[in-house]
Amino acid sequence: MLSYLIKRFLLMIPILFGITLICFIVINLAPGSPATFQEELSPKASPEAVEALKKLYGLDKPIHERYLNWLKMVVTLDLGKSFVDGRNVKDKIKERLPITVTLNLFSLLLILIIAIPIGVYSALKQGSLFDRALTVFVFTGFSVPTFWLALLAMIVFGVNLGWLPISGIQSIGAETMPFHERLVDWIKHLILPVTIMSFAGLAGMSRYTRSSMLEVLRQDYIRTARSKGLPERVVIIRYALRNALLPVVTLLGLAIPGLIGGSVIFESIFSIPGMGQLFYSSAMARDYPTIMGILIIGALLTLIGNLIADIAYFIVDPRIRVKRDV
Repeated sequence: MLSYLIKRFLLMIPILFGITLICFIVINLAPGSPATFQEELSPKASPEAVEALKKLYGLDKPIHERYLNWLKMVVTLDLGKSFVDGRNVKDKIKERLPITVTLNLFSLLLILIIAIPIGVYSALKQGSLFDRALTVFVFTGFSVPTFWLALLAMIVFGVNLGWLPISGIQSIGAETMPFHERLVDWIKHLILPVTIMSFAGLAGMSRYTRSSMLEVLRQDYIRTARSKGLPERVVIIRYALRNALLPVVTLLGLAIPGLIGGSVIFESIFSIPGMGQLFYSSAMARDYPTIMGILIIGALLTLIGNLIADIAYFIVDPRIRVKRDV
């Protein structure tokens, strides 16, 4: 196991290097630049001022030299300074990170708590009315645009009914509220974005769990367990469910980058100052250091998520341990 982890960590280095190289090239070759963006904001800026901005940002140097300079900073855990406001990229990410992690963590927990029991029950009641209703829900969840659903929920629950706030993560003046009122206000602001973010995930995870559960229920060891006279609850929970959830481990590992990367669409619609909104505003302003800082964190977490999924598989599935020992 230790040798496997060492190999995986060593393999992550060239992969991460390749990802950063491709991202850096694509971003710098995209139309526009921080200098032209500033020129659009100040149409009267002289060509000399634009050239001075390019020199200030280091855009007058060849792209390979800029990449090497950026890579040297990253090695020392320095993500550089933003082209927009001159602040350290690490500081900007630290401000937005807790908000995005909170949103996505609650969304993921809601998906797991609801989708897995629904998927298991649907598999046990295959062909029933509940199973057919779940199928309709799944196709609806995949087909309905989530941004449209978010706007619809804002109109219904926020504007027409006035039950829930439709933007931000706290009300104006929340700092002066007592703790319990501030907590209630924070929860109200989270209800709409967390629910909408979970909608598509609920559909996919429940269907994924159902398919995996159906496959496991057809296995010989399930028939053997039932033939021994074991209670159905023991057969389902101890034997079927444990093996049916093995593929879900992969999905959980791949969900880790989403905890940090955030959602550009949802955070923009609900005006939530998270990582997704930061990435969108940075992309519009051609803020290369901030964009690369967010991308490298996402790439690193993707690799770590895959590694965690493999380790989890190794722990929960004895067959993998046997194969590696052989």
